[in-house]
Amino acid sequence: MSHYAVIDPATGETVTEYPTITAAGLDEAAASAQAAYSDWSRTVTVDARTRLIRRVAELHTERRDALARIVVREMGKPLEQALGEVDFAAAIYEYYADNGAALLADEAIELSDGTGSAFVRRSGLGVLLGIMPWNFPYYQVARFAGPNIVVGNTILLKHAPQCPESAAAIAEIFDTAVAEAGAHAGVYVNIYADNDQVATLIADPRVQGISVTGSERAGAAVAELAGRNLKKVVLELGGSDPFILLSTDDLDAAVQDAVNARLDNNGQSCNAAKRFIVLDDLYEEFASKFTAAFTEAQPADPFAEGTLLGPLSSAAATERLTEQLGRAVTQGATVLASGEPVGNFFPPAVLADVTPQMDAYREEFFGPVAALYRVSSEEEAVRLANDTPFGLGSYVYTTDPEQALRVADGIDAGMVWVNLVLGDAAELPFGGVKRSGSGREMGRFALEEFANKKLIRIA
Repeated sequence: MSHYAVIDPATGETVTEYPTITAAGLDEAAASAQAAYSDWSRTVTVDARTRLIRRVAELHTERRDALARIVVREMGKPLEQALGEVDFAAAIYEYYADNGAALLADEAIELSDGTGSAFVRRSGLGVLLGIMPWNFPYYQVARFAGPNIVVGNTILLKHAPQCPESAAAIAEIFDTAVAEAGAHAGVYVNIYADNDQVATLIADPRVQGISVTGSERAGAAVAELAGRNLKKVVLELGGSDPFILLSTDDLDAAVQDAVNARLDNNGQSCNAAKRFIVLDDLYEEFASKFTAAFTEAQPADPFAEGTLLGPLSSAAATERLTEQLGRAVTQGATVLASGEPVGNFFPPAVLADVTPQMDAYREEFFGPVAALYRVSSEEEAVRLANDTPFGLGSYVYTTDPEQALRVADGIDAGMVWVNLVLGDAAELPFGGVKRSGSGREMGRFALEEFANKKLIRIA
């Protein structure tokens, strides 16, 4: 079997296989991206680059239905959510098309001494390597490629092995937009590379930076290679985000938000709420209502209308989550709800009484498994929220505005959402701390990560 293959997680059928790139092809890809940077990206205006990205956004919208169906086959995302992901990817490209020029405007610096002027001008670094995950095949690429092409970088894109068809579809969109704009074909190059070839690219002097979204293991391996070769790296890794409920005027609404935050993308989202930390006086009612609502969404055909929960992305994902859940039970966790997986269709499960002595206390469950925790105070809630190796997102529900900001300040995470979930937007920065990674994507901050912030001082 090829390293790159579409294996429908709903059926187990191998739909299509794609050949891994050859050594010669890899060198040609890097050479093309380097030529595109030298001959086009750094020679044209930011307006030319934003026009290209605007056309990429339009093509996502024009091809919306076909793109969505591809990722349902690749990783089991319910069709309605797949359509939403394509729309979000288009919105991200459109954001940088609309705002790129203004966000990259020269930044004047007031001089403390001497005459003349000084300013910072942002420009690209060169060729970037993006290593993307399977769980959001379009959105992840958009938030990396969109801002970086607008800055003036060019892209080598290595997608997840189980997402070769969506990778090809994105490449076709860029090929079309590049041809219409008269840009260089190497602005965006899709590569079906294996791990050894990725290591070769990281060491290649033509590559100036690497962005990785994936597991801790993958991030650590890439960061080690990047550091050895003095390359800038952005990492967006795992998460075990807390959902802290301190007070509410509408418990049913808070429960529904909690369910939505855990079930999104079949529970396979880095910034999904995974640990539900509830104050004593709300815990029993929350646990009862949450368990009922959460388990109501049983896995079903991802192409069927109204499906909220499809299959897990692969047999390996199902095996891993099954083993984690079984180990948690063996170590003493209480099971409030669970079911038996059928193929890759994994029923929602709810755990309670998870203690620091259990592996489940610090592991990330990448699927529809929720853990409930009872706390007696705001302070205990914050301590528990922070007692994790991760620090990606977090959710705080309270009716007290001062408490909301106090808790937000106390949480060790890159993002805090107060009284809402699923609020991501193109203009909002995304990223974490601790073992959840470093750097930011989305918003204006994404334009800063791989930019030469060049000082120009004029006498």
